[in-house]
Amino acid sequence: MTRFRIQSPKGAKQIHFTFNGKSYQGFEGEPLAAALLANGVHLIGRSFKFHRPRGIYSAGSAEPNALVTVLHPDGREPNTLATTLEIYEGLEAVSQNCWPSVETDFGAVNSLLSPLFVAGFYYKTFMGKSNKHWMFFEKYIRKAAGMGEASVEADKSVYEKTNTFCDYLIVGAGPAGISAALEAAQTGKRVVLADEQDALGASLIGTNQTIDGLLAGAWLAQQLATLKTYPNVTLLPRTTIYGYYDDNTLGAVERVNTKALRERHIIFHADKVILATGAIERPIVFGNNDRPGVMLASGFGTYVKRHHVRPGTNVIAFTNNDSIYQQIDDAYEAGATVHTVVDMRQSLSDYAQEIVTKTGINVQLGKAVSHVLGSKKIRAVRLDDGTKLSCDLLIVSGGWTPTINLQSQQGDKPIYDDTLCAFLPGLPHQDYLSVGACNGQFGLADCLKSGARALGQDRTYTVERDAPWDILPVWEVPATKGIRFVDFQHDVKASDISLAKREGFISVEHLKRYTTLGMANDQGKTSNLNALALMAKERQKPITEVGTTRFRPPYTPVAIGTLSGGKYGDHFRPTRYTPMHEWHINHGAEMINTGAWVRPRVYKQPGETVTDAYIREAASVRNSVGMVDVTTLGKIEVVGPDAPEFLNRVYTNAWLKLPVGKARYGVMLRDDGLVFDDGSTWRLEENRFLMTTTTANAANVLTHLEYLLDVVWPGLKVKVISVTDQWAGVAVAGPNSRATIAKAVSGVDMSHEAFPFMGVMDGFMDTIPVKIARLSFSGELAYEVWCPSHYGLAMWEKLFDAGKEFNLTPYGTEALGTLRIEKGHVSGPELDGRTSLDDLGLSWAFGKKDFVGKPLSQREGLMASDRAKLVGLMSKPGQAIRPGSQIVTQDNQTRSIGHVTSTTYSPALQNYIALALIQNGRDKIGDTVIATYPLKNEQQDVEIVHPHFFDPDGSRMHV
Repeated sequence: MTRFRIQSPKGAKQIHFTFNGKSYQGFEGEPLAAALLANGVHLIGRSFKFHRPRGIYSAGSAEPNALVTVLHPDGREPNTLATTLEIYEGLEAVSQNCWPSVETDFGAVNSLLSPLFVAGFYYKTFMGKSNKHWMFFEKYIRKAAGMGEASVEADKSVYEKTNTFCDYLIVGAGPAGISAALEAAQTGKRVVLADEQDALGASLIGTNQTIDGLLAGAWLAQQLATLKTYPNVTLLPRTTIYGYYDDNTLGAVERVNTKALRERHIIFHADKVILATGAIERPIVFGNNDRPGVMLASGFGTYVKRHHVRPGTNVIAFTNNDSIYQQIDDAYEAGATVHTVVDMRQSLSDYAQEIVTKTGINVQLGKAVSHVLGSKKIRAVRLDDGTKLSCDLLIVSGGWTPTINLQSQQGDKPIYDDTLCAFLPGLPHQDYLSVGACNGQFGLADCLKSGARALGQDRTYTVERDAPWDILPVWEVPATKGIRFVDFQHDVKASDISLAKREGFISVEHLKRYTTLGMANDQGKTSNLNALALMAKERQKPITEVGTTRFRPPYTPVAIGTLSGGKYGDHFRPTRYTPMHEWHINHGAEMINTGAWVRPRVYKQPGETVTDAYIREAASVRNSVGMVDVTTLGKIEVVGPDAPEFLNRVYTNAWLKLPVGKARYGVMLRDDGLVFDDGSTWRLEENRFLMTTTTANAANVLTHLEYLLDVVWPGLKVKVISVTDQWAGVAVAGPNSRATIAKAVSGVDMSHEAFPFMGVMDGFMDTIPVKIARLSFSGELAYEVWCPSHYGLAMWEKLFDAGKEFNLTPYGTEALGTLRIEKGHVSGPELDGRTSLDDLGLSWAFGKKDFVGKPLSQREGLMASDRAKLVGLMSKPGQAIRPGSQIVTQDNQTRSIGHVTSTTYSPALQNYIALALIQNGRDKIGDTVIATYPLKNEQQDVEIVHPHFFDPDGSRMHV
């Protein structure tokens, strides 16, 4: 046992862990911070901006300094709080934001340049219009940004998600929460008591205060045992309530930390919420107040009382209030002595004087710590009268800030209390009550009473040595040496707040964003109120007029894996397979996800790449015949006497006179006049239509149609129903497509005269009923063949066998895309929610009738002559065009005039081609422009051409 370990925890298992490659011993379950302090390790990491040495500052989730990276066999987890990470056998943790080591960090040169790195430095230095060196500096700035290094490996941890319903959700298991739970348990209703700590009890653990004649620890054990006897009560330690949402819905994370499960995401649905979230101790702003060895008094008390660890052997306390004396008394009882208290007040309360007399400590009244001495560990403090006091630990208490984050998330405006020097919860917007320290009841007896009162019980508790509330409202001390930090995690200095005021950023929201104050993962838990007080001083206004920012969820960072639970990868949403899926796999298909569907991308032959395969497939369609699985298209039946009128209002083009047995291409707009979706719709009977949509938009289109019928035109006699799963579909395309289908189908005259373009016929493949529509996405003579889904595979195989005579080739989405780009047909990349009919060259579909989106489609902005229009791009032979490339002109290569939407290699043209949206592009056909891709530093000359590259007159599909 080291000199920093007061005693070994009873019954705890000793384990081994490493920090920065060095082996240490600790006890299972204790936080990494406690284990490191027990081993005499105080330097934990480096600060974000200035790379200053940082140690352990607190003992909970408010920790701003002690962030480490945990190494796993399958990756790394950065920005883990050493104060909440429970150690386990084989734990490997390392310091972050330092190089080459935490002891010798070359980045510390930034600290010497701190007078230059003031608030707004980044914007004023690098982002000005006249700055010509931004591109040079950008890569270095981006490399320096962020804290920690994220893993690139998949997270192999297991997470769960669950919903929990309760009558009472009590957030916080300190004295107020325990008291409220005791009363709620007796109602017989469902009660959940949740706390983020590994042990319930908070400030009751290890204190020498007594409740009703029992030591607080003994009283706590008794009450927890009582609560466990109630079947209607659930106790949840290690559970952080991170967000408070509408209808008393709260999000929580339970840290399970077993091999089978790491964390559980819980969504609570509560009838009533009792917030007993406590308070966070505040720092005091003075010189070098960020050095390792400066610690909040409450953190010191937790390590001594709960973990039996002595963070320092030569301890000085610095305060402006009485609460620190309780920590000193408890530490004294536990075997850790504070030798001097520097108290800014002029006199002591009777309570504080009693403890001073008991412990024999020296008190320096009316004085303050000006700055601390030491770099990687403090060695002394300098008082404002010039006195130097040696120490290896300085514990600080500047008062307490009620934890009102959850209340603030609800939009409840905090109310400042001058007596407490803190913001309290405002008027609640939901059915909750704030009790205990988060409501300004800082005394133990008051906390206990407020918890009981939340359940309507006026219960009295007898508490000995209850600290009175007495505070001197001092937030900062002028320093003769050292930087005075307000926000430790983002290195925000007191001087940055002064600068923000001088430069006009006096609103608290502007102050926050200009200085990055409170924007780190601790959300300014220890810094916000001090910052507001300093700004109030700068503006010579009371804090009430300066105001406070609104807290947002999550209260503490939440892992993405926890939010997703088991819904990731293939489990994220249902995976949909077409009836021909196994056939595709057995014939060499490389599959790709398109929305929820799994489709063939290409059918690789031995030795082929994806590019080789799709070029072969597309060429086969042009030269003979190919077939593609189109089951994934959205399919919606529109039925009823008013179905033709409904389609006429939904689509931009006319539908009332479409004959039975014919199909028509249609485009629909959103209400704002921009293109929503397109597809073909078939008139099967007089009042029955089969609408097809794009794969990605199937559900959205159905929702849109249902909304129109339910809300906009409830009088129309129309029903819509999704039949996507009821039909399997195959598109057969190419010069020999008619001959292929004629061999497989009976009962249909496949001649051009009997079966014209856009015709729809019914037939049979043996006994399989099929619907055939003559329409083309590829620009070739083509047909779509549909049958009930359970016949899908049989239909596919019969068509495949029929086409063997013509060397029929199955093709995937890559070749499908190539064929449609060659024809200039639009798809998802062009239907991006920003394009109009005219942008896409579809003005011919703009009907004279009324339709959804028509009024706003004629807005001035959508009619502007400089809008981006769909055009084609042709590269120089052999030069691929990257999708997403920006288009610039030879004369101005700094301003984009458009972008590439779709790109491919065209076997028909034997060159790389692309579709693009370019400002006033139709007037630029024939011009040479530059397609640039800055992320890869690539650019090439391309010619703007008509978007219909192949067979522009459409003769091939009308043959």
